[in-house]
Amino acid sequence: MLAGLLAAIVLALPACSSEQNNGGGASLPAVSGTGGSLAQASPSPAAQSAASTIPTTPPLGLSAVTPASVPTESPLLSTAGLTASSPADLPGPATQAAGFVGNISTIDDATAARMATSWRPGCPVALTDLRYLTLTYRGFDDADHQGELVVGESVASDVVDIFRSLYAAGYPIASLRLVDDFGGSDDDSMAANNSSAFNCRQVTGGGGFSEHSYGTAIDLNPVQNPYLSGSLVLPEGGRPYADRQSAPGVIEPGDPVVAAFAAHGWTWGGEWSGPIDYQHFSISGR
Repeated sequence: MLAGLLAAIVLALPACSSEQNNGGGASLPAVSGTGGSLAQASPSPAAQSAASTIPTTPPLGLSAVTPASVPTESPLLSTAGLTASSPADLPGPATQAAGFVGNISTIDDATAARMATSWRPGCPVALTDLRYLTLTYRGFDDADHQGELVVGESVASDVVDIFRSLYAAGYPIASLRLVDDFGGSDDDSMAANNSSAFNCRQVTGGGGFSEHSYGTAIDLNPVQNPYLSGSLVLPEGGRPYADRQSAPGVIEPGDPVVAAFAAHGWTWGGEWSGPIDYQHFSISGR
């Protein structure tokens, strides 16, 4: 009897030792050698219970990151202290100034129709000897504007060069439109401070055709540069500028405006002894 009990105790010791070597966890699977093959036994209920208690948090105090918590911001942008931007947030190309553009064309039918008040049969120059110009100019608002002039064919290229120089010098121009937009009236064009060239009309205050009738004269900013004859000031709005105080648009002796015209052989009416025409430039000196 005693011998049987001792034998049972001796047989139980390996099993206890095996559990202790596995840290008190699940028992090792039993292996069968039948037929020379290995067969894995199903885990015991105790092993299943132990597996369900394995902690899911990573070691070393790191927290688990779920897919929902992964940051969507670009790591390259965020490491530089920037935030990711959508395409709508990105700046577009910088706006570039168009710069000066001058074009010369013949008088087509549409332009001829517009010029019904400035040209008529009997004028000293034919429409075929005139040219229509489109020119960029700097306004008093410091912005670029597109204007137009009609001049004689013989001076068209020079006029483009002159206005290129005025643009480069930053000289402001209030308006640059055909005099026909004012019904062909020189007085109305001047009152609107419009700069113009061709207009088949008589000389102001005299007889005969004006140089404007040939397209070889240009008036610039009539308000800032009025025509003076005794007490007469044209346009009347130019009276505050009759004393020739420096101001934007005022033409002065030797300034870039006078120099630009002089470079192409044009003379300035502001240098006449009288009457004095501060707005007027012409190729003939009249």
